[in-house]
Amino acid sequence: MSRHALEVRQEEILRATLTEIAARGLTSFRVTDVAARLGISSALVFYHFETKERLISAAYEFAAEIDLAALAKLSAAPGDAASRLRSILKFYLPTGDTLSWELWIDAWSAALRLPEVRVTSRSLDRKWTDEVARMISAGVATGEFVCAEPQAAAWRLTALIDGLAIQLVANQSAFKRKDIARWVAEAAAAEVGCPVALLLP
Repeated sequence: MSRHALEVRQEEILRATLTEIAARGLTSFRVTDVAARLGISSALVFYHFETKERLISAAYEFAAEIDLAALAKLSAAPGDAASRLRSILKFYLPTGDTLSWELWIDAWSAALRLPEVRVTSRSLDRKWTDEVARMISAGVATGEFVCAEPQAAAWRLTALIDGLAIQLVANQSAFKRKDIARWVAEAAAAEVGCPVALLLP
């Protein structure tokens, strides 16, 4: 198999794995279902990823790369620091399609047992938080924001979104997505010393 064909087949397997995890959850996830979805043998899946745990870890790493590519595009967009921070926070918030959040809630659970998933989850959390911190620092540099500790502020904001997203997606809490968007904008505005209106989605 050529290098290109190998990469294509691996990506197909990873996408099918994420689809199966989203549909069944990790507790019911089976490699045979991934193979059946693609019309291949389980042995071929194991040829590419060796073990079920390695397949799961690779799938989450693949999902993380997709999210981080989108984040990089938002961060590089033209505009002032407030508009870019608003875009990043909006992208991070759970939307009508909760597939990504369902995957990451499962990933946090898997990280308790699978070291490779823990590394991927930790790396994604760190990169998201670092990007929020960079946006806050950029706003401080231009005088848009006032914040003595951008990194600490970023951790508080991302942790707030994580917690609210879990309540919304996993527990189906009574509050709505628009409530979350407003609460996050209010918290972010308080952290960076700017009007709430600038950070509302």
